[in-house]
Amino acid sequence: MRIIVTRHAQGRLQNLRQQNITVEDVIAAAGSIPGRVTAATRFRGFIARSGRMFDLVAKDTPQGRVVITVIGK
Repeated sequence: MRIIVTRHAQGRLQNLRQQNITVEDVIAAAGSIPGRVTAATRFRGFIARSGRMFDLVAKDTPQGRVVITVIGK
């Protein structure tokens, strides 16, 4: 499945709260979500390679799985 990380989500990765979470971490997390996500849904408890916990909001579209935002813990 194609994973699309929005500009908003990429911009959030620059914030202090999301420090040490990479786009690769987000793509791996989004790819690990099973099934179809028909409505924007928050998924909790992912861990970046740096050890930082984060949540993400994603939705499936005909173009692929769109990561709307990333929330660092």
